[in-house]
Amino acid sequence: MSTTRTTTTTSSPDTTTSSTTVTGLTSGPGTVLRRAAAVAALAAAGVLAAAGAASAHVTVHPESYAKGATDGVLTFRVPNEDDAVTTTEVQVFLPTDHPVLGVLVSPRDGWTASVKNTRLKTPVKTDDGTITDAVSEITWTGGKIAAGQFEDFDVAFGQLPDDVGRLTFKTLQTYSDGKTVRWIEEAAAGADEPENPAPVLDLTAKGADRAAQDGAGAAVPSVSAKSSASAVSASGDDSTARGLGAAGLAVGVLGLAAAAFAVVRGRSAGSRPE
Repeated sequence: MSTTRTTTTTSSPDTTTSSTTVTGLTSGPGTVLRRAAAVAALAAAGVLAAAGAASAHVTVHPESYAKGATDGVLTFRVPNEDDAVTTTEVQVFLPTDHPVLGVLVSPRDGWTASVKNTRLKTPVKTDDGTITDAVSEITWTGGKIAAGQFEDFDVAFGQLPDDVGRLTFKTLQTYSDGKTVRWIEEAAAGADEPENPAPVLDLTAKGADRAAQDGAGAAVPSVSAKSSASAVSASGDDSTARGLGAAGLAVGVLGLAAAAFAVVRGRSAGSRPE
């Protein structure tokens, strides 16, 4: 089989376009099968790779709480997305314009937590009195998160604000080579997720979907519980990654089915009399 390939490329300040023309003899059934199988495999691999990337950013769990919720736990999940180095420091910034009150940090084996308080510009009145200071930063050091693993950092709170719809927890992740990844970007309404999104906690209306909220709270580890999550793959618990992986496998199956159909059709055509 002979093939001639001609490629032309044109460029401009804003765009670059290219066109490829391929001419040659018609491929046989075996060639069709091999090409279709390769395309299916590449498609599945691409979707699976995207699934791995989707699970690599820092997140907060549960994803939502009721406005003004009291006596709960927030878990900051920090995966190590770098295959060459380990994570050695995690710094979470808590909002002070809508402060989280009564913050307590749960101990983590191998990690030391440092807490910074900030005087509030607007004191918060509670049933226990007026609060003038709140935790603004929590920094964990001394531990390590290896490649392909994650760590859960638990933070208990006494009360969440009731005058805002979401809380953003900007986070800095520092590696053993000195590099720092800044998880501080906030997605605009209707826009795609940014490259380095900050963990976001949605605050729902009081009493809305209470049963679902109670279920989410039950799934959160207690302050005194010790987790061994660092030995689990960072993408293991990511439901989005699993969904994308399943989609990739489905693409592969469809590709192989199409290839098999092409083979059968080619053989049938070859057996017909002229």
